[in-house]
Amino acid sequence: MKEYFSSLLHKRDKFAHKGDFGRGLLIAGCREMCGAAILAARASLRSGIGLLHVHAPASIYDCLQAAVPEAMVQRDASHEDRFADTHLSLEKYDAIAIGPGLGKGHEQKRALEALLRQNAQTQKPMVIDADALNLIAENPDWLLLLGPHCILTPHPKEFERLIGSSQKLSYDDRLKKGIDFAKKYQLHLILKGAQTAVIQPDGTYSINSSGNPGMATGGSGDVLTGILLSLLAQRYTCAESALLGVYLHGLSGDIALKYESEESLVASDLYRYLGKAFKTLKEMV
Repeated sequence: MKEYFSSLLHKRDKFAHKGDFGRGLLIAGCREMCGAAILAARASLRSGIGLLHVHAPASIYDCLQAAVPEAMVQRDASHEDRFADTHLSLEKYDAIAIGPGLGKGHEQKRALEALLRQNAQTQKPMVIDADALNLIAENPDWLLLLGPHCILTPHPKEFERLIGSSQKLSYDDRLKKGIDFAKKYQLHLILKGAQTAVIQPDGTYSINSSGNPGMATGGSGDVLTGILLSLLAQRYTCAESALLGVYLHGLSGDIALKYESEESLVASDLYRYLGKAFKTLKEMV
């Protein structure tokens, strides 16, 4: 398994520069949830992205700039406390991620719809997570704006909302419905949780073998979103990014357990050990 993921890793040219590793846009955070944006941004930077832009409300601008000095933070033009910009241009970015700590008020709803409609035309690779998924669940017609350029990363409850299920699904039922969902809307689907499933638009799927129960903690999904954004910006395909990103995420959690316990592991440990996770795979080459 590790050999397969090792084979996916891009080799860096000796004379490469930051422009060779992509420009990503992370849309995340609101006044009440700056931490999710920080976790996703730090994970993205630790996964090799060349340039990271974070679009966030002005109320958390200072927090983000201090916490992630390597990122370029841009203030939302329409609202002080939440994502509301309906005219945000995606032209200069190689990949986009949206959702961590976003909130799901009326302003976010309007801005997300505008973003999805714009990207339905340009089809930039996009990761959709957290409250962005919850907003789509409330507006299911937006699913028609998605497609093979999109990776959705729902945890069990978010997936139940996406498919309109009123009951808790077993793992097998969630996998079956996930396959049907990915095929119907022709998108990439990561069903997060124990034995995370990565499902492709044609319905083929893989069950991830890395990771541990210590990763069942708040913010873990935000770290995954950052990893996926970074890989997409570096021009890994959506399929490669989903498979490799999920495995690296779990592997960093496994490496963290050499120094932490399952009880003490927190989401920030995951991006701290991403470097060791990449080195582990590179040593297999």
